[in-house]
Amino acid sequence: MDQMPPEAIASTKDALVLFMPSGRRGRFPIGTPLLDAARQLGVYIESVCGGRGLCGRCQVEVAEGQFAKHAIVSRAGHLGPAEETEAPYRRRGILGESRRLSCSARILGDLVIDVPAEFAVNRQVVRKRAETRSIAADPATRLITVSVPPPDMEHPLGDADRLIAAIEGTGEWRGVWLDPPLLAGVQAALRAGDWTVTAAVHQDIARPQVIALWPGTQRTIFGVAFDIGSTTIAGHLVDLTTGRAVASAGTTNPQIRFGEDLMSRISYLMMNPDDRTALTDAVRGAIATLITRLCSQAEVPAEDVLEAVFVGNPVMHHLFLGIDPQELGQAPFALAVSGAVRMPARELGLPIHPGGRVYMLPCIAGHVGADAAAVALAEGPQHHEEITLVVDVGTNAEILLGNRDRVLAASSPTGPAFEGAQITAGQRAAPGAIERVRIDPATLEPRIKVIGVDAWSHEPGFDEGVESVGVTGICGSGIIEAVAEMFLAGIVGADGLIDADLAGRSPRIVSDGRVAAYRLWDGAVPIAVTQTDIRAIQLAKGALYAGARLLMDRLGVDQIGRIKLAGAFGSYIDPKYAMVLGLIPDCRLDRVSAIGNAAGTGARMALVNRAHRAEVETLVRRIEKIETALESRFQEHFVHAMALPNGREAFPHLAAAVTLPARKEAAGGRRGGRRRGG
Repeated sequence: MDQMPPEAIASTKDALVLFMPSGRRGRFPIGTPLLDAARQLGVYIESVCGGRGLCGRCQVEVAEGQFAKHAIVSRAGHLGPAEETEAPYRRRGILGESRRLSCSARILGDLVIDVPAEFAVNRQVVRKRAETRSIAADPATRLITVSVPPPDMEHPLGDADRLIAAIEGTGEWRGVWLDPPLLAGVQAALRAGDWTVTAAVHQDIARPQVIALWPGTQRTIFGVAFDIGSTTIAGHLVDLTTGRAVASAGTTNPQIRFGEDLMSRISYLMMNPDDRTALTDAVRGAIATLITRLCSQAEVPAEDVLEAVFVGNPVMHHLFLGIDPQELGQAPFALAVSGAVRMPARELGLPIHPGGRVYMLPCIAGHVGADAAAVALAEGPQHHEEITLVVDVGTNAEILLGNRDRVLAASSPTGPAFEGAQITAGQRAAPGAIERVRIDPATLEPRIKVIGVDAWSHEPGFDEGVESVGVTGICGSGIIEAVAEMFLAGIVGADGLIDADLAGRSPRIVSDGRVAAYRLWDGAVPIAVTQTDIRAIQLAKGALYAGARLLMDRLGVDQIGRIKLAGAFGSYIDPKYAMVLGLIPDCRLDRVSAIGNAAGTGARMALVNRAHRAEVETLVRRIEKIETALESRFQEHFVHAMALPNGREAFPHLAAAVTLPARKEAAGGRRGGRRRGG
């Protein structure tokens, strides 16, 4: 690889870098890591490890040549030489010869950089719609139209004072006061409305406050509810007079460019302490864009939005509020604030009415956040007599267990494998990603279904459908089904090891003498499930199961009556495959259900009805928090949970519904990977 001559470097203080296909460009000092340049420009490149060279996902290619349109001469040598961090990924075939890891490649000269589609995260399909839920409307902010007496020389009360007297005269509120920024506009509003105005009165737990004022009659006001996830942000615009969601929208959380999971982002902040505002600005900017989009969809003026409710895990909660989350990265995982947060929207720079109010649900514990509180409000175990398990599956799974008498909560660090990260051909849920898999147990031949194409691979119309979207990788639901189907077909044993002896039976099972893999797709982008991929899924599902089992121990139960899978990913998992994998405890399959974006539903409930705010604040205080990192039995459960479906626990309900393969012993044949400790 040709390198830029030293004299050229010495004569150049910065370089022009253009990222494609986004077209974003900027000048950067010589020696800047390419990933840092991408972050500064808002170019989304997957970075599971937060730029530490541990994941191999931040791949890019240099487009060589003279680009007259952009006045750039781009050469591979305009990047610094390959560093040792790239070598393992080249040896394993993960990093092609023409590709570089943007976290370790440093800028030496002008560059045009191509971000491969499979590593550009802004194509993700955001699957967090507003779930159907009838919510009685009793919002914290309500409208009232009043007529105010004109000024009188004999009764020299100020216009604002007479307005307050008129509002209190309706008998609805006492102790009303005006938001100070409104004072300057009171006289103009009264005269423009010929002494009739509509006031928006906000009353949650404090004195009632007028936060907005319109001349004449205003009939409708709106609110927004947001679920700020590590991976995606979903928002809903709601008519506060009816409680009905009128628009929904979602986007990838732009903080992904600072790290795929929560601990990666905390690690990034530890290494770059001055960049906290960048993470806060990124998430607030994305929310501001979504608010604008929601209002545009519904043709609603942003000034008519008076309430905003937010939920999120503790790290997202803190970053959104502008709080440093580093204390959450180490024991005792201290929250800066755990109770509900109330504040004017203007303090967060939200593009709604200046007098709008923000409510953020309380957090349950250091690793169990406001999103889990919202799930509990909407779908929690306290709603049932029978023992119910609620799991919000994500990079950090939140787990609730109990019934009307007692509720426990914990979180398990599953990592980003369920999102397609840490998987050789993994990607997020985007068009072209494999999302469903079936394997014929006789022939070991696969059938696949990809996002964006209605037909399965063996059905008419599939080839035509993939011409537009391609088959580019495998997402979380796809890898879950692939591993579970490989187990059911006998390709993978209960220990998670691929049986390399089956290579003589099917050419889809391949081995390089050390590690085996199953070839799932042979298209332009070959896709295989490797032994390393299976281990990543075992680690993730083992952590989740161990967390659930720990709560069962604490509650003193061995059986669960009902399981609810929440979140975008949880809603797209087939319950059968989740149980075959051992992701969740044994339960009757007809008692396992997907409940959609329960966190978003809980946020809407708190938005539409203020009684739900008091309810969730009381609920959080009675939930018992279990810190898995401090529980001695967590590791024991984790080790057994590495097996498929489990090395110790019986799964009688699953066995009654699915024919499970006989357990294979590792000594019985040549296996496709070396046994490692769990």
